[in-house]
Amino acid sequence: MSGKFATANQPLSGKVAVVTGASSGIGRSIAIHLSNAGAKVCIAARNVGKLEELKSEIEKNNGTAAFFQCDVTVREQVMQLIFFAEKNLGPVDIMVNNAGVMMYSKMSNVMMDDWDKTIDVNCKGVTNGIGAVIPGMIKRKRGHIVNTSSDAGLQGFPGLAVYSGTKFFVEGVSQALRHEMVEHGIKVTCIQPGDVKTNILSHTTDLEAQKQYDGSSKCKILDPDDIGRAVAYVVSQPDHVSINQLLIEPKEAPI
Repeated sequence: MSGKFATANQPLSGKVAVVTGASSGIGRSIAIHLSNAGAKVCIAARNVGKLEELKSEIEKNNGTAAFFQCDVTVREQVMQLIFFAEKNLGPVDIMVNNAGVMMYSKMSNVMMDDWDKTIDVNCKGVTNGIGAVIPGMIKRKRGHIVNTSSDAGLQGFPGLAVYSGTKFFVEGVSQALRHEMVEHGIKVTCIQPGDVKTNILSHTTDLEAQKQYDGSSKCKILDPDDIGRAVAYVVSQPDHVSINQLLIEPKEAPI
């Protein structure tokens, strides 16, 4: 634990945060905003080069960061991530299970390899992250688990049936976990973004589905910083306040 005390400008001083999927997009922005709020941040992803760049950027802004190469679908690597974070920065106060993939896919096109990848990253990645931090948080009687869900975790969207299913999974796990963790002093939040300007769609192989159903070009969509600010806000609340869900949509595209 750092000797720093929280201030209005840096309410997360003395806190340690881990962010998965931090090499780009939403995860990168979350890490920056948590650092700006005073947290020491351990960033994780598969792309080491981008993690090194982000660590340097955080440190140039007087933040403290460490990075760890990690595939969230591999349980042992996620366990090692938390061990590394606690060894180098301190006990983990905030776990942001952000790593995820989204691929447009018509069920009739039976893109089962894409379905499997989506399930592995979006479901197992979250449960691996939860399992890695929860024993320590329970022991310390404090902690905050933030799971990146989606507006597709509230409503099934055509062309995103499997993706929506994975985010419904994240919502269900988070809701039940939230009740179980009350006695342990641990908060659980789902962040539910709508369309965000990232490279997440670059993994789509079913171009027919993307052309038919992707509406992200029809209005001004969210920036990663919109989500980064939201996460920093959520984890900066007083101890007795829990923001269980936060839906963030482009103004012109409500659900």
